[in-house]
Amino acid sequence: MVRQWVTIPAYVEGGRRKATQWARRKATEELRRQAMGRVRSRVTEEVRRRVMEGGHPQVLAGASVVRHLPVRAGAGRAAVSVESADMRILVVEDDRDLQRLLKKALSEAGYVVDAASDGEEGHFLGDTEPYDAVVLDLGLPKIDGVTVLERWRKAGRKMPVLILTARDRWSDKVAGFDAGADDYVAKPFYTEELLARLRALLRRAAGIASPDIEVGPLRIDTRSSRVTVGGNPIKLTSLEYRLLAYLAHHKGQVLSRTDLVEHLYDQDFDRDSNTIEVFIGRLRKKLGADVIHTVRGLGYRLDEPSTAEEQH
Repeated sequence: MVRQWVTIPAYVEGGRRKATQWARRKATEELRRQAMGRVRSRVTEEVRRRVMEGGHPQVLAGASVVRHLPVRAGAGRAAVSVESADMRILVVEDDRDLQRLLKKALSEAGYVVDAASDGEEGHFLGDTEPYDAVVLDLGLPKIDGVTVLERWRKAGRKMPVLILTARDRWSDKVAGFDAGADDYVAKPFYTEELLARLRALLRRAAGIASPDIEVGPLRIDTRSSRVTVGGNPIKLTSLEYRLLAYLAHHKGQVLSRTDLVEHLYDQDFDRDSNTIEVFIGRLRKKLGADVIHTVRGLGYRLDEPSTAEEQH
């Protein structure tokens, strides 16, 4: 009888620990499922693929108006920046109207965009997805933006973060920078300024000072969105743009199929790494230059023709 009274509590305690661990796993899975569901429900194919023709929305953030200003020469569908066409951006903003306008403007600028409406979801997505940059509001529900940013940095997340907030006190700006922010835009603002700051952040993160990227005879002019080989213009589709630009921003680096797929499509897209081979084949055929090299068993690399030892 004594042995029974000794062993039963230990057994019950072990069962409690297992039940607690199971509950935590289920809670984590449910949080991920809910976050993914909210992102998928907000993704719109039309917004993701279309680019305005004849006008570009200049959003006065924090106000209830959207101003349409004249577009500079060469803008429109053909002027989606190659610099942005390869990049995944996370927008964390609790104002639904402003979030919608930012997603629209960023998508039309050629970015792949995901969005979150509170700090908890934003932190989760930024901690688990390979974003190239984040537009982060400070005044978020559940978890404030500064705390979200601090957690990302402590976890080793190095993507550029542009703080977006209605706060204009210098102490708030200092808190944002000290938490790890790379730039700061106060509301109200024009999207043209936000996009320019975002382009600069992405260039610096990639170690590129000039808006022109050259690899052998290949030249990408990110100001006019022109791709040329030996001075001859090359016409590419939007997905081919994204793939080539991402390779160019990581010149000399070997990128796996998984890396390329994650930056070619947004979260809602049914990703298939086999499509990368198709796009690589198209790019090689259109470019003609031997600048995209296969590194067997690892992936692909964009580099000077003379530096490649691999065959494709």
